[in-house]
Amino acid sequence: MPKMKTHRGAAKRFSKTGTGKLKRNQAYKRHILESKSPARKRGLRKAALVSKGDAKRIKSLLVYVK
Repeated sequence: MPKMKTHRGAAKRFSKTGTGKLKRNQAYKRHILESKSPARKRGLRKAALVSKGDAKRIKSLLVYVK
């Protein structure tokens, strides 16, 4: 078997924390920002963790990401 490859698109979107959980950026912060409240936009700046169900699939794409 050849070596597995890291999915480059996933590697640019997700990173692993020290405990091995996956971190992601928030959606809905690109455009049409005028109608969103400042508090909502502030909250969208912060990174979030990937849910358990999705994390299993994404971890298989990030084989060699530390």
